[in-house]
Amino acid sequence: MVVFLIFLLTPIFDKTSIFMFFGVKFIICKESIKIILHEFLKVHEMDTKRFERLDLKRIETPVFIVDETYLERNLKILKSVKERTDCKILLALKGFAMHSTFPLMRKYLDGVCASSPHEARLGREEFGKEVHAYGPAYGEKEMKDLLKYSDTIVFNSFGQFEKFRGEVLGKVDVGLRVNPGYAEVENPLYNPCVLNSRLGIPYKEFRGKSLEGIDGLHFHAMCEQNSDVLARILKRFEDKFSRYFSEMKWVNFGGGHHITRPDYDVDLLCRLVENFKEEYGVQVYLEPGEAIALHTGVLVAGVRDVINNGMDIAILDTSAETHMPDVLAMPYRPEIIGAGKPRQYKYTYRLGGQTCLAGDVIGDYSFKKKLKTGDKLVFLDMAHYTMVKTTTFNGVKLPDIAINRKKGGVKVVKRFWYSDYRNRLS
Repeated sequence: MVVFLIFLLTPIFDKTSIFMFFGVKFIICKESIKIILHEFLKVHEMDTKRFERLDLKRIETPVFIVDETYLERNLKILKSVKERTDCKILLALKGFAMHSTFPLMRKYLDGVCASSPHEARLGREEFGKEVHAYGPAYGEKEMKDLLKYSDTIVFNSFGQFEKFRGEVLGKVDVGLRVNPGYAEVENPLYNPCVLNSRLGIPYKEFRGKSLEGIDGLHFHAMCEQNSDVLARILKRFEDKFSRYFSEMKWVNFGGGHHITRPDYDVDLLCRLVENFKEEYGVQVYLEPGEAIALHTGVLVAGVRDVINNGMDIAILDTSAETHMPDVLAMPYRPEIIGAGKPRQYKYTYRLGGQTCLAGDVIGDYSFKKKLKTGDKLVFLDMAHYTMVKTTTFNGVKLPDIAINRKKGGVKVVKRFWYSDYRNRLS
């Protein structure tokens, strides 16, 4: 494992490398090792003790369960960053918008960032602190709604700012999202700085433009990454845009900071924020989404049937397509308490979902015991980018939403019915 870590952290390696270890020549694909290491860390990072103690016999499935203790643990880490740096931290509602947890979260965070009028309204009415809004482009009605609920509105182009200049100046703080032209996100689906990206204003567009009326700059160039990546992005960002910082009140470092991950370098993050604030005299914002809810929730699902078509297949009452769409989009394979890789344990199954989509498959897993109808499986790390992305494709019922309280056990805070499906259609 030490060799793999050194390999991954050494920038001189290309996609494939050859090196000697104890006299043996190794040819290694960097991407393959990164995937293996990511899976290893993911299994061993998440504290599952409180979820392992759930009384599954009393839990109706499917259901998302967020653990209050684990959530507050993450919030305390974020609070420590705030206290050390005097930065402000916003909840990215796009990643986690479970408003029944807002009373706890508002004790630790400064507000929310919204990607739409609906998110902005949720932030204003349910969270009640700062509301920052950003979208790739706004319509007239959207802007009217955003002005009702937002403290800060960030524009994606000079054209959009000029269009709404008269409506926003003097009413809210105004920002511009810039594209630093550098990111280390490997999947283009999640890379805001991919070639020809629509997200953020490139440096060349600033030539000859006045920033009168602009209060801050915003960049977002990370996804599930450590603070060393932020250091490299900041260098590019400063090289291009630092000439404008003296005119700004604040700079937003965006999201993608995996601050609550056990191997995250919080000390480096704090140094970067402190140095930036000291150098340029601006307020710094961070807006993590995933880091806030990382390792705080599960999805409990039930086995409805077990069939065989060349291999054993368990049909669950959940769905990758409707309940955990990132499993198919990224794609990735979520971990399950007590399960292993295919053939790691005696009984291997393919886990399939409820929809008609042929590819509605969660993955292949092995178990120590045979699965049978009525068994319940606990999928790990299902709080972020799950509830906010569920759909009712095929009319599949949405999972209940519950909180595992510090004391008092599991409490269901939301159930979905036929009316939820019917009322979103005409």
